Amino acid sequence: GGGRAVADMLHNKNLIVYQGISGPHMHMLHGCKPSIGNTYCHPTRIKVSRCLQHRASNIFLMGAPTGWAPPPPDPDDYIDIFCRGLNELMEASVVPPIRSLVQVRNATAQGGFLETICSPPELPGLSRPVWLTIAASLPTALAWYGYYKFSVEEELFYDELRREGRATGAGGYGTLILFSWCILFGGLGKIADIPGADALIEVGALWILLGQVNLYNRINQLYSATGSEPPLYAWWALLPPPLDVVVGLRQVHFLARYWSDVRGDEWKRDKVAEELFPFIAAPRFTLRKFARTPALWFWFTREWEDFNIPVLAEPED
Repeated sequence: GGGRAVADMLHNKNLIVYQGISGPHMHMLHGCKPSIGNTYCHPTRIKVSRCLQHRASNIFLMGAPTGWAPPPPDPDDYIDIFCRGLNELMEASVVPPIRSLVQVRNATAQGGFLETICSPPELPGLSRPVWLTIAASLPTALAWYGYYKFSVEEELFYDELRREGRATGAGGYGTLILFSWCILFGGLGKIADIPGADALIEVGALWILLGQVNLYNRINQLYSATGSEPPLYAWWALLPPPLDVVVGLRQVHFLARYWSDVRGDEWKRDKVAEELFPFIAAPRFTLRKFARTPALWFWFTREWEDFNIPVLAEPED
């Protein structure tokens, strides 16, 4: 009722519930294609999850969307237990008024520029194209990019819990907030000349770097689950600038496209990613191909011929 539709789908013995907007904003679940005018996906069998037995207080503690609680972790799944525990621990370190502003909510209609950059994380996630991410990040000295990082990690965290019943990432709290505390307290420690402060900063830097690798891996898994080619080489996050920026921009683009498809929204062409800097939206390519193919670089090099340099040729299988 009220223009909303609820799709229930079972996966790994967990009840998965998505709320989406019917009509033009009808969303799509993995392996489930709604027909026109129908947002319900009917599984062949339904078994009520243990998540329905969770206490209502867990909804607040985990910051999950209202009306849904995550299923309990498998006692032997230490990755899931670690990711959830770290997310919850870091969430508890943030004051309640801030937590309430950024609590994940069920999807609403994708708004314009201001609505999108000011929105809390949603499920399914918001589509934040490259042009929007740059336009919001540069004037704020990359402060908004920090919020972008928090939001996409929270969205993927709860998306995984809903689809798979487990998490392989620590969410926005476990990723960005832990990094922020390490940098903050490490910096204060250096000012106060406290031994070990440098190590805390290094731990924060390493954590956010490993988080990027994990983020790229999870986006690849999302595309693989749809039968599409994974768009990223996750290990590129470990490369020096500007190559780490190349894969970072590609992550922004392909995650935005993914959420746009899942939400059932019409993709609006991103001029920055699809015209000005072709490498952002191109199918996955190797470092050798990137180096020898000027057409991937900029809008003004699109017509340049490839460099015929033996060292840049792909190795034979």
